[in-house]
Amino acid sequence: MDFKKIADGIWEAPPTAKKGMLVPARIYATDELFKEMDQGVFEQVTNVACLPGIQKYALCMPDGHWGYGFPIGGVAAMDTATGVISPGGIGFDINCGMRFLRTNLTEAEVKPKLRELVDQLFYAIPCGVGTKGPLRLKEDEFREVMVQGARGVIRRGYGWPEDAERIENSGCIPGADPAKVSAKATSRGINQLGTLGSGNHYLEIQVIYPGNIYDLDVARTLGVDREFQVVVMFHSGSRGFGHQVGTDYLEIFGRAMKRYGITVLDRELACAPFSSPEGQDYFKAMVCAANSAFANRQVITHRIREVFSDIFKRDARDLGLEIIYDVCHNIAKIERYRVDGQEKELLVHRKGATRSFPPGHPELAERYRAIGQPVIIGGSMETGSYLLIGTDKAMEDSFGSTAHGSGRTMSRTAARKKVHGRDLLQRMEQKGIYVRAASLSGVAEEAGMAYKDISAVVDAVEKLGISKKVVRLQPIGNIKG
Repeated sequence: MDFKKIADGIWEAPPTAKKGMLVPARIYATDELFKEMDQGVFEQVTNVACLPGIQKYALCMPDGHWGYGFPIGGVAAMDTATGVISPGGIGFDINCGMRFLRTNLTEAEVKPKLRELVDQLFYAIPCGVGTKGPLRLKEDEFREVMVQGARGVIRRGYGWPEDAERIENSGCIPGADPAKVSAKATSRGINQLGTLGSGNHYLEIQVIYPGNIYDLDVARTLGVDREFQVVVMFHSGSRGFGHQVGTDYLEIFGRAMKRYGITVLDRELACAPFSSPEGQDYFKAMVCAANSAFANRQVITHRIREVFSDIFKRDARDLGLEIIYDVCHNIAKIERYRVDGQEKELLVHRKGATRSFPPGHPELAERYRAIGQPVIIGGSMETGSYLLIGTDKAMEDSFGSTAHGSGRTMSRTAARKKVHGRDLLQRMEQKGIYVRAASLSGVAEEAGMAYKDISAVVDAVEKLGISKKVVRLQPIGNIKG
């Protein structure tokens, strides 16, 4: 594919590169990361550039790799009046996201109890395919959660009143309509609140080591400014609920495209006009799944606090187990941006990409207004993760978006052939990282060698100016689906 380097860290294919392209396709990457991109990324991001109503350009972040329809790491903004909505640009695990909690504990305090802590978290937070959570809701109660998001479980005792303001969109995206969700999707999701899931979902106990605080002022504002401070990060989403919503509407969109005269280069890009009945129905169902994901992560947060309190014999508030932030990275949201000198309402698809709003943005909670939105970028379970902050440059260049993780360089099957899960667990324990996992094959799939260098990805987005490093976190304990 005809991608040319047009600036440091920006590679672009013009609309003439492929028949049907309406805008250029851009890949954000260093020279090294660009060389690691698989051919599928080039094909997919240029396919996305052909979607009706797309604005400015189709984007792929430095962690980009082949996905379903869109590349993972893909960002595309559609005009809400003339553009489409595509489940392939959101992903099946709707509002798969990251949550980050601080503590007042130090590594020296946690290390003697680390195995006990990880073991109890493993038992308290169900991992793996099809697992059920601790919360039992009736259907009408679950429909309330679809609308209320995190607040729907906080009011049931699964959290603190101030938790919601520390979550993207305050843990509730408006526009949900449970009537647009199938009975099958409801049945798959109703018992999964408080579960981690499988694949690349994980929960980590992490430490801020010396030399890993890059912006002390912002770190101090967020309460993560002490060397050897222990924090908690986890990754989960809407689980089977979101998967079923995506499956249901892909079938509907496949039929709808014929009625609307839409053709796509890849059937995985099935879509419908956002303004159409089908497009609106999917959006309303997607928001239901997104809000259930916020609620899922909220119940997990409650369980984390319970386990820490039990292990350390102190109240969770005394332990300082506050949410720093919660970000989603499989979502489509209505936002406003300037295009050709005019402010427009756009539907921004982020598929394996994270929101990165700057200081002063009106959608940020008051506590983040002065510093910008916290951005959580998770790495592999061997390498660690980063906390960053949003920037004005992201608003100008990337529709307020940045990377979401390290990004795969190797398929799950290839990873399993390269390493055995038991050997990897032993290697990690030798490095001081204690892991509990639902399956050994799942551990092998997530080996560090299967992912890009997280530091290279983070350095790339910082060099581009679309987010700014605050703190690096390194794992000492992990639970995995």
